[in-house]
Amino acid sequence: MAKPIIFTVDDDLDVLQAIARDLRRHYGEHYRVMRASSGAVAFEALQQVVQRGDPVALLLVDQRMPEMSGVEFLEQAIKLVPDVKRALLTAYSDTDAAIRAINEVGLDYYLMKPWDPPEENLYPVIDDLLADWQANFRPPFEGIRVVGDRWNPQSHEIKDFLARNQIPYRWLDVERSEEARTLAGCVTQAKLPLVLFPDGEPLRQPSTAELATRIGLQTTAAKPFYDLVIVGGGPAGLAAAVYGASEGLHTVLIEREAPGGQAGTSSRIENYLGFPVGLSGSDLARRAVSQARRFGVEILTPQSVQSLRTDNDYRLLTLSDGSEISAHAVILALGVSWRRLDTTGLEQFTGAGVYYGAAQTEALACEGEDVYIIGGANSAGQAAMNFAKYAKSVTMLVRGDSLTRSMSQYLIDQIAATDNITVQTHTSVIEAKGGTQLEALVLQNAITGATETVPAQSLFIFIGATPHTDWLEDLVQRDARGYLLTGPDLGSSGVPPHQVWSQERPPFLLETSLPGVFAVGDVRCGSIKRVASGVGEGSICVQFVHQYLGAVR
Repeated sequence: MAKPIIFTVDDDLDVLQAIARDLRRHYGEHYRVMRASSGAVAFEALQQVVQRGDPVALLLVDQRMPEMSGVEFLEQAIKLVPDVKRALLTAYSDTDAAIRAINEVGLDYYLMKPWDPPEENLYPVIDDLLADWQANFRPPFEGIRVVGDRWNPQSHEIKDFLARNQIPYRWLDVERSEEARTLAGCVTQAKLPLVLFPDGEPLRQPSTAELATRIGLQTTAAKPFYDLVIVGGGPAGLAAAVYGASEGLHTVLIEREAPGGQAGTSSRIENYLGFPVGLSGSDLARRAVSQARRFGVEILTPQSVQSLRTDNDYRLLTLSDGSEISAHAVILALGVSWRRLDTTGLEQFTGAGVYYGAAQTEALACEGEDVYIIGGANSAGQAAMNFAKYAKSVTMLVRGDSLTRSMSQYLIDQIAATDNITVQTHTSVIEAKGGTQLEALVLQNAITGATETVPAQSLFIFIGATPHTDWLEDLVQRDARGYLLTGPDLGSSGVPPHQVWSQERPPFLLETSLPGVFAVGDVRCGSIKRVASGVGEGSICVQFVHQYLGAVR
């Protein structure tokens, strides 16, 4: 942590130098002494200090300065650093000003000049002020600070990106936090969301790519060729990366958002083997990423693949930045996204009260509120249990007659035992209403047709799944919903076999219609949508990759 600051201001340069000298001699080991020759210069410097997040312990200010008096400076300064100790340097004739300052700016002390010797007339006073400040001082957060508006979709995107990439940050809402408004006021041409780094440097309305570059995430490949390229960083992709690299394959993993995929957003996974008390999706992702990197896997994120083509035995992938990497084998672990609901008003409020997934990122912001969740599968149940810790009430909206068809029994039991969770069956959202943010939902009962309008600030959607495979349309066989066909399922595509598969050997179990390109996890047709099955597919797929490479090398 940076040293706390003692800031002294005096327009008499000889006096200013003498004050700074006396302060450094006695306090320099534990405090940083700053000085300024006018209130205006001091205020500008103080803004930069606040922007960096450095703590300010004491303002020691001369009263008689041209343009801006000491009291006038303190009136402005305490808006930036409200917890700072304040001392005024006065002459005998300024006693009235000091008394006025005590009432107007909460002055802690006023010192008569001159004070020689400082050991008797200065240090005892400053010691007492600093001891009082230290007693109530809480060290500031030293990581990334995000200043924004809760109902701004870009603010949500930044928070979600940082959280899913395991980057600690402090969220400051301008609607709720005076500190947030102060910070925004300290930055020139501030635009929200505003990201402040520990050194005080700001990024105004950054894209996730800009943020990734500033944070130091790797987005470009270190080599032009790898044994194995894995596209997608969910459980299946991470498992393939760990097994591929641990078995000697030069491996790169490309993830378009954040490692962990959809599972990484789960607030609690309680049926994953080996974790009897459960673990969060982000914790599982963090462990897997650490394990993969330990084996030498390169992880590019955020980065995406735009196209795939072949050149004899090489598989060449073009990335979103225009660069190209090649490999002998590719594993597609593309995962799926929550399906977008085509309901009136939902698109307008996405990121401003309507969220797809995002249970962990927004949970704290929903404290004391009524939260609605659409979905009846495990992800929705896990989210409901997480929100129930913070929200006043959680209402699960389910189209079916119960949760039993799609949710694990342990979650059904937990939901039934949680007082502030309600399951509303046969119910759909038919409209979202509001101004600049979500304010109400119109619900409809499928049995009776009755509708009701309920006030709502937050709606979280956990239904359906959409695979990201359009870019592979002319390259590998897919089913009607876009899921990738592999192994024996290739014969079910309706396309004549000789047009589906070009090799004399049969395709491996997880191999797509393009030899050397495999598919695992949720994006594969017929896969079991569970974390454990994705990990299993990613693991065993590496064995097929070895067999394939043995033939082409």
